[in-house]
Amino acid sequence: MSVNRLGSTGKKAIVIGGSMAGLFAALLLRRQGWDVDVCERIGTQLASRGAGIVTHWELFDVLARAGIDTRAASLGVAVPGRRVLDRTGRIAGELALPQVLTSWGRLYQLLKDAFPSTRYHHGKNLVEATELDDQVVARFADGTQVSADLLIGADGLFSSVRAKFAPDVSPAYAGYIAWRGLVEEQDLSYRTRAELCNWFAFSLPPGEQILGYPVAGANEEMEAGRRRYNFVWYRPADADQRLPDLLTDVNGARHELSIPPTRIRPEVIAAMRRDAEQLLAPQFAEVVRRTSQPFIQAILDLEAPRMAYGARTVILGDAAFVARPHVGMGVTKAALDAVALADALRAHPTDLRAALVKFESGRLPFGAAVVRRARQLGAYMQAQVATPEERAMAEQYRTPEAVMTETAVAKGFIA
Repeated sequence: MSVNRLGSTGKKAIVIGGSMAGLFAALLLRRQGWDVDVCERIGTQLASRGAGIVTHWELFDVLARAGIDTRAASLGVAVPGRRVLDRTGRIAGELALPQVLTSWGRLYQLLKDAFPSTRYHHGKNLVEATELDDQVVARFADGTQVSADLLIGADGLFSSVRAKFAPDVSPAYAGYIAWRGLVEEQDLSYRTRAELCNWFAFSLPPGEQILGYPVAGANEEMEAGRRRYNFVWYRPADADQRLPDLLTDVNGARHELSIPPTRIRPEVIAAMRRDAEQLLAPQFAEVVRRTSQPFIQAILDLEAPRMAYGARTVILGDAAFVARPHVGMGVTKAALDAVALADALRAHPTDLRAALVKFESGRLPFGAAVVRRARQLGAYMQAQVATPEERAMAEQYRTPEAVMTETAVAKGFIA
């Protein structure tokens, strides 16, 4: 791997994972003079995940600090607020809450373009990470190895870095899934475009929730009529029968916690579309009906008890904490993790262990709080809620007012 230091501090970091969390960390440390390489397991350009992302104002601050001018390159689609549609399609509630909604592909490309392509390495599957007295050594499946002062595990839910240092920590299934998808706005009826496509909107079938919002079009078009509409439909699915059935593919193979969209059985998708017609507001039913390739996301919880391991290894983003999507904090949390790491390293330029202790002491309680809040917001959609008290507690978060004011807001997490 080549060396190309920017105002070098003489220190080198290896980032494992080339998605959002990894790129945030790499960009911020590089701007502080670190020599940074990003190692991504996937051998080719990461494909767009077909998912929408809710932004928070704090995310814009981190993007600016990472050197990305979101004024010159618009991040996403602005909406004035939220609305809830009842089963008949009538507006049951409305709330003014301006936000910017973007897509995974849009944000990823902005981050990727800001990082030197010569320092971003595909096909680097980590197989071993070893801390020595004065360095940490990463070894990859292709036979290469590299040493650095700091190893950053930003490789997501199934982190290979976390697995090396905390093999007992793994994600737990929450008892429900999300159907997700994107539909071209121009493919929707006039009524649906008018009543749905300029809003962060919800529909609340019994024990379920669907939400949706506009994002940029396939070629980053932002104007009305050329955008896409992103939906997420949460549905209970018990771990013993329903989830295995949903994750059994067209060839009869059972997948553990995810399934490639093109391998979902046609009858599973057809049944989901029939349910949409019966349960959802007609505007949302149309969105589901006209989405060509919906996909399934198993909803998971993950809490790592540590974020710093030894004196030279740290994990952040989804490698450390995965909260259910209801808080809409995944990307913003990863960005703030990266900021906290950069700040701690600046505060302790000659004591890496002290820097990692400082980082961990601030981010562990934050990550735990986000996961706890997400569990509260999603509890009523779990396949089983154990006690009447738990069911009553869960139900308070499914009224139109609670859903609009509590979903995907940073309230209570960020000062």
